[in-house]
Amino acid sequence: MDVLVFSTSVKERRQVSRVTTLLTKIPAIMQWNFDLEDCDNILRIEAEGVCPRRIETLLQKAGIQCQELEY
Repeated sequence: MDVLVFSTSVKERRQVSRVTTLLTKIPAIMQWNFDLEDCDNILRIEAEGVCPRRIETLLQKAGIQCQELEY
């Protein structure tokens, strides 16, 4: 299983709901969560074989800035 970490522009719970709708459409995502208290509004995803660019593109099309963080 891969762990992907992204910096996002998500700041509000309603934006989290929008992301929920998008991420639940990707069956390879096992689990995900936000840390909205972090200055980068971190999105952490546990998935099997999901390309980080796919997540970035999906969220960006929904008007949410998203960039993978290297760790």
